Amino acid sequence: MAVSPRLRNTLTLFSARDCVLCHRVRLVLAAKGVQYDLVAVDPTQPPEDLIDLNPYHSVPTLVERELVLYSASVVTEYLDERYPHPPLMPIDPLSRARLRLAMLRLEHEWVPHVQAAQQASTKAQAEAARKQLRDLALAALPLFKASKFFLNPEMSLADCAMAPIIWRLPALGVVLPKEAKPIEDYGQRIFRNPGFVRSLTAEEKNLRELPV
Repeated sequence: MAVSPRLRNTLTLFSARDCVLCHRVRLVLAAKGVQYDLVAVDPTQPPEDLIDLNPYHSVPTLVERELVLYSASVVTEYLDERYPHPPLMPIDPLSRARLRLAMLRLEHEWVPHVQAAQQASTKAQAEAARKQLRDLALAALPLFKASKFFLNPEMSLADCAMAPIIWRLPALGVVLPKEAKPIEDYGQRIFRNPGFVRSLTAEEKNLRELPV
């Protein structure tokens, strides 16, 4: 797998314009203050560079010199280790493992319903996905009440996975009841961060209003 000379000298991220997994990676890069080149991709028509680099032709895909990484979880953990300040994972193994499990659950349980709501071809499919997301959010409500950030006193990779989902809920038509206010409060704390604003594409900025 040869990396194009055009990409070798820069950190490059292949990213869709509105993708919860790509947003996760862009949020980590913004939190770290890392400069990179963004290549906007239509996932249904991947460019030749991406086809050559990634056997799955998927986004997000990160390229740094001869290194090519794909899968949001792999990319974000690499970035946290490659650019250690500020750290986005706790030091102790138990807390790290707990956050990794939480991120795995987000990938397997939350993200598919976000994607289903975005790509639904019928009202019934969209409503089913919205209901699943609403139920997941309400089931997780005690976790949002327990800490300023998700399962951790400081912002972590888990927040970089969760915040893009919360950002999209209104645009997906997911309406949470009043008792879910801690979830919205959690989101607003992160959305006010300049790094979060930097992580947004133009399309994602249109999904809801930024807090003032």
